[in-house]
Amino acid sequence: MSEETYTTNLDSCNPSDCASCTANCSSAGGSSQGSIPKVPNPTIKLTLDDDSVLECAVLTTFPVEGFGEYIALVPLNKDGKNTDGETYLFRYAEEGNTPVVSNIEREDEYMAAAEAFHDFIANLKSEEELAAETEE
Repeated sequence: MSEETYTTNLDSCNPSDCASCTANCSSAGGSSQGSIPKVPNPTIKLTLDDDSVLECAVLTTFPVEGFGEYIALVPLNKDGKNTDGETYLFRYAEEGNTPVVSNIEREDEYMAAAEAFHDFIANLKSEEELAAETEE
């Protein structure tokens, strides 16, 4: 697993709540801005270098121009929570219906993914903005 992490704090919810959240994630943004998967308990299990398993909540997948597709994951404790707000970024692909997550090895690639994820978070719409759009 990559030692590099990107920390964020969503304005309307805490990323650590994603795995146990029962909301429809409307506070995470509309489809034009990207969205957090709208499925119950979106999680993925990572096998670490020491063969231990780490369960993570899936925040989103997102493209990075010139590099490919990436995934943002929040590591969860045994209670399904994340108390420190850490977010892990990995390369993401699918082989058939199976997700494939791999480390980002190059610093320039990691920095591009971190910037794209930061932009994604910065462009998420608040619940008030989404409600205003619905009323229009």
